[in-house]
Amino acid sequence: MDVRIQAIHFEASEKLVDFINKKADRLVRRFVIINTVEVTLKVVKPETAMNKEVLVRVIFDGGETVATKIADTFEEAYDLSLEAIERQLEKQKDKK
Repeated sequence: MDVRIQAIHFEASEKLVDFINKKADRLVRRFVIINTVEVTLKVVKPETAMNKEVLVRVIFDGGETVATKIADTFEEAYDLSLEAIERQLEKQKDKK
C-alpha cells in the first residue's frame, strides 16, 4: 500500500504527515483491496475560517473513489474525507 501526500504551496508538518499515515493504515486494514491513497492538502483562502481543503483519492482493485472536504483544520477535513471514502467503499463492497 502506498500513501502519497501533496501539500500545495506549503510544507506539511511531520505531525500532520504522521496523522495522515496512521489514519490511512487504519483504512487499509479495514479495506484490504486498497492499493494507493493519495492526499492533497490546500489552503483555499488564507484569511478566512474553514479554509483547509483536503482531497483524498483511493485507488483499489477495480476502480477508484474520491472525496473532498473543507474544514477549519487539515485533520478535521481529512477525517470527514475518510468517512465519505468509507461509505463509498462499503457501497462498492456491497455491489460485489
